[in-house]
Amino acid sequence: MAQQKKVLSIKSLFIWVVMSITAAALLLASSISLYVQISNYKEEMINEVETFAELISTNAASGIVFNDNVTEEQNLQALSAAAFINNVHIYKLNPANELEFFASYNKTGQAPVRAMFGRTEELALPTFSADALEYMMPVNLEGDRVGFTYIRASVDALNKLTLNTVLITFSVLMLALILSFLLTLRLQRSVTHPIEELVYLVQQISQQKDYSSRARSSSLKELDILGNAFNGMLETIQQHILRQEQAEEEYRRLNLSLEEKVSQRTTALKEANKELIQTLEKLHQFQRQIVQNEKMASLGDMVAGVAHEVNTPIGLGVTASTMMLDRLTQLQSDFENKNLKASALAKFLKEGEENLNIIYRNLNRAAELISSFKQVAVDQTSETARVFAFKQLMDEILLSMRPKLKKLPHEIVLHCDPELTIESKAGPINQIMINLIMNSIIHGFEFMEKGQIDIWVELQGGNKLSLRYEDNGKGIPEHLCKRIFDPFVTTKRGQGGSGLGMHLVYNLVTQALNGSITVTSEEGHGVEFQILFPVRKLEHSDIAKSS
Repeated sequence: MAQQKKVLSIKSLFIWVVMSITAAALLLASSISLYVQISNYKEEMINEVETFAELISTNAASGIVFNDNVTEEQNLQALSAAAFINNVHIYKLNPANELEFFASYNKTGQAPVRAMFGRTEELALPTFSADALEYMMPVNLEGDRVGFTYIRASVDALNKLTLNTVLITFSVLMLALILSFLLTLRLQRSVTHPIEELVYLVQQISQQKDYSSRARSSSLKELDILGNAFNGMLETIQQHILRQEQAEEEYRRLNLSLEEKVSQRTTALKEANKELIQTLEKLHQFQRQIVQNEKMASLGDMVAGVAHEVNTPIGLGVTASTMMLDRLTQLQSDFENKNLKASALAKFLKEGEENLNIIYRNLNRAAELISSFKQVAVDQTSETARVFAFKQLMDEILLSMRPKLKKLPHEIVLHCDPELTIESKAGPINQIMINLIMNSIIHGFEFMEKGQIDIWVELQGGNKLSLRYEDNGKGIPEHLCKRIFDPFVTTKRGQGGSGLGMHLVYNLVTQALNGSITVTSEEGHGVEFQILFPVRKLEHSDIAKSS
């Protein structure tokens, strides 16, 4: 059930506002006046206490010097005329500069108070407590301090005077509020009565729907303007109702034909939506197929490059082995014809050693290329996690890309701890790095003589790998930087660029590695990719177990 809204009447609101403002003003003025008066009372009492203390100190100076406390006791009895003084102590300073009790005065019926030896600094200024005003003044004679005067005055008179002032102020305040309330009631009647008449007229019109009624003029200018505006509104409503009745008939005729058109359009819209959904599903299938083709095309390029790269060492090995066979045939012929010389045999042995070294080096190089390609190819087609040294993985990736990189003057610098060993999915990392490097070569270093790629790899928090990739290429325009990870975004449209490379990188980071990737770039100042994804770091003991 909805909570009922609280409604205020103009009468009560008028009274509350006027009385609140009046009460606040009177209360503020009374508080200020009361504060000033009480402050003045306290100031007067402080002045009186200071005057008495100064008189007592002046009279007691000679008595302290001559150690005449009897005379000083008699002099203090004159304070009985000052009814508000309860206690007076006079202390003298002994040769050890310590305070000693010298003389005192206690008002008749007033209990003595303890000595105030340790409160000289605390009572250096007149201080009010709950029932008294206390003050200690030094006693000086010819510039030398000889003692102290302590005076304790009653605040009963001050409290009584304060109470009387409060009562008078409160009485005046209440009287002013009563007069203000009576004037407010009279004022609100003169304002609300015309409003009540207008409200009654509105209720009658609302119940009877008789818009021919009109509001009477008022003696108040604002309410008279309101009445005239209300009468103008009634006139407008009358005309509007007449036009509406004429239009409703026309709407009835149009509504019949409109319902039929809406039904036809709804059916057509449903069919169009169905076709749109089917088209969208086909588009997603096409996009996934293109991404898969992009991955296979990347692998195909790598196969062709590695095959070409392997041909070179194998060709050199074949050439060296052919030369060995030719020399061996010649040597065998000389041996059979008994023409074999020691120098020829030594030359054969030297050339044989050189050719065998050539064959060994090139076959070993081919084996390394094939092993690296095999691992990279397995990683690219696998989504399972394995244990690997990150620097070794990067070396394998760069070695597999060597056919494309060796013809270019660009430099790739890896900043990574050689001992960093983790457990993660090497395949997605492989594809991510290949796409980023090829993106820099094709787009970032276009028309550049020599570019540089820096790759920083480090662990964060022990379970997350941070991979920061930077190049000093031409950067990415701002309008493309915002859409760099969207599919089919490329600057090489019509030149072989599919626009799926960075989209593939984004999907591999966020889906395959459960990580995040951000890009920062300014046109002409290179590009920076920040990749962060969870891994499991392996210690030496874990590496030994996994191996």
